[in-house]
Amino acid sequence: MLLFSVLAAAIAPGIALLTYIYLKDKYDSEPLHMVIRVFLLGFLVVLPVMIFQRGLTFWLGDHTLLTSFGVSAGVEEFLKWFVVYHIIYNHTEFDEPYDGIVYAAAVSLGFATVENLLYAWAGYSSIGSLVIRSLLPVSGHAMFGIIMGYYLGRAKFSEGRSSKFFLALSLLFPWFWHGLYDIILNTLTQDWIWFIVPLMLLLWFLGMGKLARANSRSPFRVVKPEEEVNL
Repeated sequence: MLLFSVLAAAIAPGIALLTYIYLKDKYDSEPLHMVIRVFLLGFLVVLPVMIFQRGLTFWLGDHTLLTSFGVSAGVEEFLKWFVVYHIIYNHTEFDEPYDGIVYAAAVSLGFATVENLLYAWAGYSSIGSLVIRSLLPVSGHAMFGIIMGYYLGRAKFSEGRSSKFFLALSLLFPWFWHGLYDIILNTLTQDWIWFIVPLMLLLWFLGMGKLARANSRSPFRVVKPEEEVNL
């Protein structure tokens, strides 16, 4: 019974956050089987991430800045971005800006869910610590995914240099925020909570704003006459 409770606590946060993001798509929801498939692809990202991170740690050594921005944030965000870009970006189902958010969040939360399961399996996490992980790393991965997906959506429906610019931002911004998150945890062993909580609140504020803006750019959105005047 305890094992079931721990596993449920490890899996539930990722699914709950992905469900929330999926349901916030106001105009043209993605096929559920596609979202589940991409979520499961996030599971597969864990293995290459572990391999690359282990190799980079041996090569670069244990330096806090390099570990936070290079080994941790750099590897994880690049591989998640790589999956979304090469599998989803040119897919026919990617037909509105919000879709980038759904699929990038799905990969990120699939990855975060496996991380939680590994912690639980290794015996490092009680139910209480898994709740904390749902409030911090799992929701952090969700916000990194939203930011990545927002700019992928901007890139997809832009042209020329603007498209390349937003494509670069889709990797740079989640990498920066993830690296900042990690450097706080890796350097502040005592007072980290006073910095990480404001950071998470900021990320949620940015993330919710990007959900709204992506929805507002949907080609399936019907603009009311009174809205046309304001535009």
